[in-house]
Amino acid sequence: MLNQKQIEIVKSTVPVLEQHGEKITTRFYQLMFGNHPELLNIFNHANQKQGRQQRALASAVYAAAMYIDNLEAILPVVKQIAQKHRSLGIKPEHYPIVGEHLLLAIKDVLGEAATDDIMNAWAEAYGVIADAFISVEEAMYDEAENQQGGWEGFRPFIIDKKVKESDVITSFYLKPTDNKEIASFIPGQYISIKLEISGEKFTHIRQYSLSDVPGKDYYRISVKRESGTKNPDGKVSNFLHDQINEGDIVNISAPAGDFVLDLDSKKPIVLLSGGVGLTPILSMLKTVSEVQPERDVVFIHAAQNSSVHALRNEVEELSTNEKIKAFVFYDSPTEEDRLNKSFDIEGYVTQEWLKQNTAINEADYYFCGPEPFMKAINNSLMKLGVPEERIHYEFFGPKGSLTENQERPLVTVN
Repeated sequence: MLNQKQIEIVKSTVPVLEQHGEKITTRFYQLMFGNHPELLNIFNHANQKQGRQQRALASAVYAAAMYIDNLEAILPVVKQIAQKHRSLGIKPEHYPIVGEHLLLAIKDVLGEAATDDIMNAWAEAYGVIADAFISVEEAMYDEAENQQGGWEGFRPFIIDKKVKESDVITSFYLKPTDNKEIASFIPGQYISIKLEISGEKFTHIRQYSLSDVPGKDYYRISVKRESGTKNPDGKVSNFLHDQINEGDIVNISAPAGDFVLDLDSKKPIVLLSGGVGLTPILSMLKTVSEVQPERDVVFIHAAQNSSVHALRNEVEELSTNEKIKAFVFYDSPTEEDRLNKSFDIEGYVTQEWLKQNTAINEADYYFCGPEPFMKAINNSLMKLGVPEERIHYEFFGPKGSLTENQERPLVTVN
């Protein structure tokens, strides 16, 4: 347990962490993977190469230092990170390894400025932070395993069906190989899929949102093919699109995630999706249509054009419910799109459009999509005065900030 002097020392390092945070975390990953390459079987290689993990961990360390005397204040975000950790299979035995190399990185980057007092205080602080995560994650592991249809770790599932939904998105229907019951989930949650790719030294784990309703005897994920030789995300998505076929076996973890639809509320909801961000939003739409048919819903999907617009037939079927109003935005429609009237609005979802077409003073807003899309939506909602507690969103990958001048949050680090 930290004493008052150690708390003051850790909090005094906040400006240093703000200045050197990414340099420290970059060095941390270099050291840790150099000494423990087996951890590359857990961590996302793409996020490493793109620097997203380093930035996310820097924010996490910064926030932990700032709130070291009041970790309760960041408990909701600790739980958010713990959801990802449980989904990936991060266990208590990993925390000493992380702590050792984080301290080495701090010492390495700060040099003589990293005095014995600072290093001892940070060693104690890391122990407190690690214990908080381990405690939260223990409960999550227990729940995942012991819930109805639940299981421990990764469980083999067969690709029961593979369906091309657009030029870039394909759906995979997953059923357990043992034909036993599977755990339910809350609309918006994801599963982790662990893949062995020929020629790759390490396994790859990716999270994909569940795109159908809970309560089925299968899970469905709808995966976008990431293109470009310089895009490391493409390694996994292209493998799924090109190499995984019906009848193949993959291993997945039980559903996780805290971006979930509040089914206890009766407030109007606005569901906004951009591109493949459709996947968790569609699960929400289908579920609310099924279990809350009297709830007012505005559904908005933004895409380039019809060639990349997936699963629109499922939305159209739901739109027969007069309580559901669905709108399609294309920013680059084809001439055929215009002739077929495949969309409602050309261009982007604007602040003015949201003001005129959604219940700003009443509705809860849920959105997911590319980061520029989410920043635009979030900024519009904030300018329109929507309270923070009615704004819900999901990042694909390590979480970041949607505003330019926002206090740095504690964010996902895997």
